[in-house]
Amino acid sequence: MKGLAAPATVVRTFQLRKEIERNILSSHGDATRFFVTFLDNHDVKERIRFIQRDDEHRFDDQVTLGLACLNCLPGIPCLYYGTEQGLHGRGSDPAVREALWGGPGFDRASPFYQAIQAILRVRANRMALRYGRYYFRPVSGDGQHFGISVFQPGALAFSRILASEEVLVVANTDPNHNQALDVIVDAGLNRVDTQYQILYSNKATPTLPSSVNQINAVTVDEVDGTTGHGPVRTVHVVLQPMEVQILSR
Repeated sequence: MKGLAAPATVVRTFQLRKEIERNILSSHGDATRFFVTFLDNHDVKERIRFIQRDDEHRFDDQVTLGLACLNCLPGIPCLYYGTEQGLHGRGSDPAVREALWGGPGFDRASPFYQAIQAILRVRANRMALRYGRYYFRPVSGDGQHFGISVFQPGALAFSRILASEEVLVVANTDPNHNQALDVIVDAGLNRVDTQYQILYSNKATPTLPSSVNQINAVTVDEVDGTTGHGPVRTVHVVLQPMEVQILSR
């Protein structure tokens, strides 16, 4: 989420888990009911939020980007107390356990609290985010060559699908540069010219994605290592640095 590893690293982890679960769970969407997921906890040396001395809020969007992905990827999302208050810090001990209740208290006006509230509202209203199957989506910067991002920082894209509903999540982990990308969506669920809407963005002025487009002559490096070819259906997104968008029809 901080761009310190390529999105392909996350994808490989989930693909390995999907392979292990193949003969255990009836559907890889079932993982949502069994696995607790988190960004940080009391047994790590630093919190997800990083404070830059000369610019306190420089990397705050990394936190909300991570929170959006946490609540949209498979699993039971778990927040470490104080994340909603913007607590931060690191130490030499093998644990970070701030005394929150002797400090800032519980501030519902905290922008982190309000972001979590907005993200959870989307999760509550979209069953696909709680129970849906998940598919990591190849992306393209040139509209011709698609694949999972192997660069750091890169872009992470995935869909949650339940019945006919697809929710698409796209995150730009680059802290300094915009990313304009074509992202593959399910051809069976998305007619050409269908318009996706932004259910959540951690930016005040996000760019609305394009309507669904069909591109015929493309090469796709699939998640499983095989290579495919078009046609594919895509949406074009433009993301600001450290922006995450949750999209749906």
